This record gives sequence, C-alpha cells and structure tokens, in this order.
Amino acid sequence: MSWLVRLLSVASKETRQLLRDRVTFGLIVGIPAMQIVLFGYAINFDVRDIDAVVLDQSRSSLSRQIVADLSATQVMNIAWQADSEAELAWRMRRGDARIGVVIAQDVERRLADGSRAAVQIITDGGQPSLQNVAQGLAALPVLTRHGAARPGQGVVELRTEYNPGKRTAVQVVPALVGTILNITMVIFTAGAIVRERERGNLELLITTPVSRGELMAGKLLPYVVIGLIQTTLILVIGHSLFAVPIAGSLVQLYLGALLFIAATLALGLFISTVARTQFQAFQLAFMTMLPSILMSGFVFPFEGMPVPAQWIAQVLPLTHFVEIVRGIVLRGAELGDMRAEVAKLLVFFVVMLVAAVLRFHKRLD
Repeated sequence: MSWLVRLLSVASKETRQLLRDRVTFGLIVGIPAMQIVLFGYAINFDVRDIDAVVLDQSRSSLSRQIVADLSATQVMNIAWQADSEAELAWRMRRGDARIGVVIAQDVERRLADGSRAAVQIITDGGQPSLQNVAQGLAALPVLTRHGAARPGQGVVELRTEYNPGKRTAVQVVPALVGTILNITMVIFTAGAIVRERERGNLELLITTPVSRGELMAGKLLPYVVIGLIQTTLILVIGHSLFAVPIAGSLVQLYLGALLFIAATLALGLFISTVARTQFQAFQLAFMTMLPSILMSGFVFPFEGMPVPAQWIAQVLPLTHFVEIVRGIVLRGAELGDMRAEVAKLLVFFVVMLVAAVLRFHKRLD
C-alpha cells in the first residue's frame, strides 16, 4: 500500500498548490459558469428590435398602417424614416439600419391585383440571420388584411444588399480578421511581462533608464507589425480563395485594424501585469476571448442578445471592430460613418494602456 500513500501525497500536494493559486482556482469555477450564462442567456437566435429604415413612397393611410403592423411584430424597430432611396441606402451603408423597407407609391393597386410586389424588404447581407428574419417578415399575414390578392411572397419582394449571392464566406471572412487578431494579439502580449520575470530578464530591465511607458510601448510595437501582417494575409486569402469583395478603402481598413490591434495589445499587456505566471496569463487571456467571440456579433446576431448582455458586449473591442470591418469591406462605408465605434476602440485602448502602465513597477516584487 506504500504506492497508494505516495500517490495520495502527490495528489494532496497538487491540491494545495491549486488552492494557493487563486487565479486558477477561480477559473475552475468561472469558465464553466461563464459558458453556461453565455449560451443559456446571451446567445439567442430569436432576433428582436432590429433597427430599420422605412421609405414610404405612398404616404397614405394604408402605407402607414402597413408600417405600424410591421413594427408591431417587434422584430423591427423603425429607427429612421427616409425621404429618398439615396437616403435609405446611405443609412444602411453607415450601419444605422440593418433592414430597409420600401412601400410602393401605388401600394393600394398592387395589393389589389397582386401583379407586382407592393413592399420591398432590403437586408444587410453581411449580417448573420437577417435572411431568415426577412423571410419571416415576408410570410407574416400583416398584408393580407389590407386587401392583398395573395399572402406572403406575392406582395413582398426580398432583396439582399452587399452579399447578393448570400454566401456565408462573405459574412464570415471579414469578421475573421478581428477574431483572429483578438486571439493572437491578446495571447502574444498577455505573457510579455510575466515572461521577462520568469526568464530573469526583468532584473536587467529594472537597471536600465527605460521608463515604464517606454517599456510598455516597446513591448507593443513588434506585435503591431505582426497584426498588420496577419490582417493582410486574411484579406488576401479571403479575396483569392473565397472571392470576398473589398468595397471600401484599404487605407481606412488598415487604420481601423491598427486601432483594434492597439486595443487588443493593451488588453493583453494589462493581463500580463495581473498574472504571476505564463499559465495564469494564458488562462486570463482565454477568459476574455470566449465572451468576445460569442457576444461580438461574429457568429450570433447581436440584436438577439438581451439588453444587459449587449451592454457587456459594448465593452469588448471585437464588437466594434466587427462592425468597422464589415462596414468597410462589404458596405463600402468610411471610418467617419462609424465614429462611435472608432471612439469606443480609442477609449478602450487608452484605459487599458494607462491601467497597465500604472500597475507595472520596475521592481521585482
């Protein structure tokens, strides 16, 4: 039985070590709890309150009733009333609205004879799940009560913008730029300070005249270049293999990517000042990656999440970069059209970098 005593002794030693490692012990509970909450509460395919822009060319009592009926479904939130097709297209290109509704000028006659569509529903083809939402709206019986000759598709025309082929690759590849950068940048820098401490190089850095800010900036610069190389690689492969179009300016796309890279590197650097070992740094980095991927709108519809979950997602830099990269690559938008997302990324970068600099001290303890 001596082998059992030795086995239990080693197991006891490992248990005490895990209990002393508060970060690891917390993540034993934290990671499964977070996954259950995210999948059970935040992830929801039942999309509601999607911002929509309406172009009512008829401006009749019937057209107003149709708009009211569509709004009453709670699937759409009529956020904008456009005066022209150009304004409707502008709102959708900026990302102000995900769905556009055009009501024909002669809506009464079209509903009566059923020869042509009386209502056109336009969706942003770069967003997941919107096609199913549009099809559900077209199948609703809200139009038949107004004298439609036949229900559903007979009076509603569906049109997909920015991805007329409805290809999944066009939706996924642009957002993959942010997802891959988020994973690699945070992991690369999360162990930056910890690695210097474990290898004994921190003592050498302490004796140099390099300031805390200079040390942090110097740690980030090489990874900025790596991030831009990864961005280029993803875009080239996506365009070459999957024919993903790039409708907007490459210069503005790289400026947005540069800001996102800086934000994620600052997050990783902050994690590096919190962790005591590289293993802890990796655990904390993983803790931030899972919510970012699930709650950013990369895979699951952002509008389907409850409002508290959307507030949490607003803190994550990937949420804003997914909107920026899809806007520039697919919709041909400009950074000026997405000033809110740019500002949030900039604030996140400044807060994380300042926090990392304040937490780091040039001493061994």
